[in-house]
Amino acid sequence: MTRLIVWRHGNTDWNATGRVQGQTDVPLNDLGRDQARVAAPLLAALRPDVVVASDLRRAADTAAALAQLTGHPVRSDARLRERHFGQWQGLALTDAADRFPGEYARWRAGDPDPGAGIEPLDDLGKRVGEALLAAAELADGGTVVVATHGGAGRQGVGHLLDWDHSVLRSIGSLANCHWTELRRNDVRGWHLRAHNVGPITRPAQT
Repeated sequence: MTRLIVWRHGNTDWNATGRVQGQTDVPLNDLGRDQARVAAPLLAALRPDVVVASDLRRAADTAAALAQLTGHPVRSDARLRERHFGQWQGLALTDAADRFPGEYARWRAGDPDPGAGIEPLDDLGKRVGEALLAAAELADGGTVVVATHGGAGRQGVGHLLDWDHSVLRSIGSLANCHWTELRRNDVRGWHLRAHNVGPITRPAQT
């Protein structure tokens, strides 16, 4: 049985301010680096055989926190990049809504191809799904951790599970530095074992 952990990167300044990252290479902020350091021991306890990451820094640096504990090198795969958000990349989401009201309304409604140069969900799912399969093949019967992005990870998982877009929309987004666990065996194929797993953060005391 192969175990595949699909891990979202830590927080960035653009996450914190609601700017559309897409494939812009935004680094982790201090919070994101702390999140990666806290999550890494939990994933190391799963004894991963392989660590793979998107080549964007926020994912690669998240994976590096795990690699320091496991001794495994981080293998890079550009197919694990986030969805390309076309003309929205670099904009505050509120500005995207103002400048592209029709496309924004379609995106909010779940249209898989809303326009504005945004990568269609079918293309995203196929791209990331192929990368996840390639990563899993690196340790058939073992455990593979893949550091990627929130939207990319969800569509890639949906591709492996053969889930429709409407089903994926009902699944909550991954929090920063949380992960989805899939397993594959010869009888059931790929199946979901856990979603949005990660360190428990306590609310600030007042």
